[in-house]
Amino acid sequence: MAGFFCIIARALKGSRIPGFYRLTPRERVQTAHEHGLLSEADCKDLNRGRTTLDATLADRMIENVIGVLGLPVGLGLNFLINGREYVAPMAVEEPSVVAALSSAAKLAREAGGFRAESDDPVLIGQIQVLNVPDPAHAAADLHSRREEIIRLANSIHPRMVARGGGVVDVEVHRRAMPGGDGEMLVLHLLVDTRDAMGANLVNSMCEGVSALVESMSGGQVFMRILSNLSDRALARAEVEIPLELLARKGQSGEDVRDGIAMAAELAAVDPYRAATHNKGIMNGVDAVALATGNDWRALEAGAHAWAARHGHYTALSKWWSNDQGALCGRLEMPIKVGIVGGSQEANPATQLFLRMMRVESSQELAQVMAAVGLAQNFSALKALVTEGIQAGHMTLHARTVVKAAGTPPELFDQVLERLIGDGDVKVWRAREVLGELERQRELPDMDEAARKRLGVARGKLILLGEHAAVFGQPALACPVPVHVRAQISDSEDGIHMVVPAWGLEYRLAPGRKRRPWERSAYQILEELGLEDEHMRISVFSDLPRGMGLGSSAAMAVAIIRAMSKRFKLNLSVERVNEIAWQCEQFAHGSASGVDNTVSAYETTMLYRKGEPPEVRPVIAGADTWLVIGISSEESLTAVTVENINSARSLNPGPYDRIFKEIGDLVEEARSCLEQGRLEQLGDLMNINHGLLNGLQLSTPELEQLVDAARMGGALGAKLTGGGAGGAMVALCAESCGPVRDALEKAGAKTISLKLAAGGGQVELVP
Repeated sequence: MAGFFCIIARALKGSRIPGFYRLTPRERVQTAHEHGLLSEADCKDLNRGRTTLDATLADRMIENVIGVLGLPVGLGLNFLINGREYVAPMAVEEPSVVAALSSAAKLAREAGGFRAESDDPVLIGQIQVLNVPDPAHAAADLHSRREEIIRLANSIHPRMVARGGGVVDVEVHRRAMPGGDGEMLVLHLLVDTRDAMGANLVNSMCEGVSALVESMSGGQVFMRILSNLSDRALARAEVEIPLELLARKGQSGEDVRDGIAMAAELAAVDPYRAATHNKGIMNGVDAVALATGNDWRALEAGAHAWAARHGHYTALSKWWSNDQGALCGRLEMPIKVGIVGGSQEANPATQLFLRMMRVESSQELAQVMAAVGLAQNFSALKALVTEGIQAGHMTLHARTVVKAAGTPPELFDQVLERLIGDGDVKVWRAREVLGELERQRELPDMDEAARKRLGVARGKLILLGEHAAVFGQPALACPVPVHVRAQISDSEDGIHMVVPAWGLEYRLAPGRKRRPWERSAYQILEELGLEDEHMRISVFSDLPRGMGLGSSAAMAVAIIRAMSKRFKLNLSVERVNEIAWQCEQFAHGSASGVDNTVSAYETTMLYRKGEPPEVRPVIAGADTWLVIGISSEESLTAVTVENINSARSLNPGPYDRIFKEIGDLVEEARSCLEQGRLEQLGDLMNINHGLLNGLQLSTPELEQLVDAARMGGALGAKLTGGGAGGAMVALCAESCGPVRDALEKAGAKTISLKLAAGGGQVELVP
């Protein structure tokens, strides 16, 4: 295509980030920073929620503000456009759009990527002139004096002219009045708005030249406003995909190519199909427009008007086979956007996402959006002619259905689990399940029938001894009766793992670079000799992820137990614990083993790392009430463990002394718990928190929660788990109520527990 050009890629690691969808939001932000997509400041702002538009800012943007509507923003990855790497921030609520787009862009980059171009960013302003005595003469006069009109219009915005923009031409059109009663004139100002969207600018120019137009034409100016059919600002994208990249199991490349071409032919001649075809394109274009603060309504209007320009509504894109047999796709549509202006500058999020894209002009942004639209179109057509549009996205769809049913957060995962387990993903069914759970009021523990089908594990709570346990000191910990459940079912092809609570659905494969928890799952398969089996591993977790409550260990234990039941392995608790410990090594690097041991044995214990580890059951001497406060910040234990290791390597003496002090506190705390000396136990927890804070493991939010718990009457309070976010635990005097209320008032979610006198088990407190 004439006019296409290549630009040397910028100095960033690229838009290809394998496994990005498997990360937590916090991990994705950090990964984007490591790839040069986010600055350190932007990274911090995203993690702290500072990019979210607040009501005060919103009130300055529109009238009668009462709130702000949030939309998920995901990253479309893998884009190579004109030889340059791009990511595409997308604000969209529809499941599968971002994933499908990234997959299409990955395939396209293997074929050399997209080629794109865009016209100058010209916006049309219209001036309607009525009651013209001699339309033909007036039209000729206006045309002959267009330079005079241009000069006046440009004098209204000299700064735009100085930047290379302004009115570039004037057109005069004669239009028949409705009913054929005379003519009107419509004068077009063709305005190059450079990097601004330019709506207000063009409207003011139309206003400014209206009097001159009236005097020239002898008529009366009525309407004067921009047009959203910006057909002078067209953007185009092309891609060429060879057959070998289109082939899939059970379908040749020729079959996929011809199917896409035939689907595109239907959209070209049938307006009913064309509307859905074009909607798929706009799924991508609109999502980028929203994320970058552009007027998606104007883009929609212009796109559909362009699609109907020949008198019938047709497809915006074309797909065909070239002489070499490759699939070719081309999209051409109006894309008039901006990268500067009031709406972008008022919203901190749009500024951040524009910085992320690294586009240097509105034309470059239009090129990216055209490629995004074509990629989204390809992904939809490919799905339609291969596996079907819904296949492979059950988990995402189910989460949307559960949300649509009005499910509260505390019941979300239970409803989701039931829907996926039943295979009946419908809103009415979600409401039915929700009603059943709400009628129960108190969710019961797992019954015996469920345990026969599932692998079940509990989380863990460290009362004292975090991090020191990695270096051979003891830790005092108890189980948390919040479950992770795993179910093994049949699969026709390979090993698939689904974690609905985390929005994950993927296939395990040998030899592939995997995330730590994925390596953990494969480690279990290899240890049990099941890596060649076909199965679907479904994991349902009530434990909050990344909060230091042992979710990774509980997941490993639950999966191992489920596999033991499914394949009749009769694994002992010792063997379950041994395999789970190996998984923890992947998850945390230098794991102490306390998480998997508590989850496997399900009892309160004093644990010390070793060969073999020391495990001493602990029996409470008095009823012990505990409240866990969950912060808004995830805790990445592997990161905090590595940070402590690095700091200790530089200063081993002071760190080892702190670890020894923590170990001594643990031994004394065990004695206090067993003898029912709870006030002394609380003091020891406070001291332990001080030492952990000295290791820089606390955060302002955790400090706020610890202080709130103590002010609420807690005997002691401290962070628990890896630190640097996550959770804290408070020891209560007689009941959980006052401390729980204080923590919830401070913004924490809570879990209340009771360790009964004379036992090592822990129960939930309503």
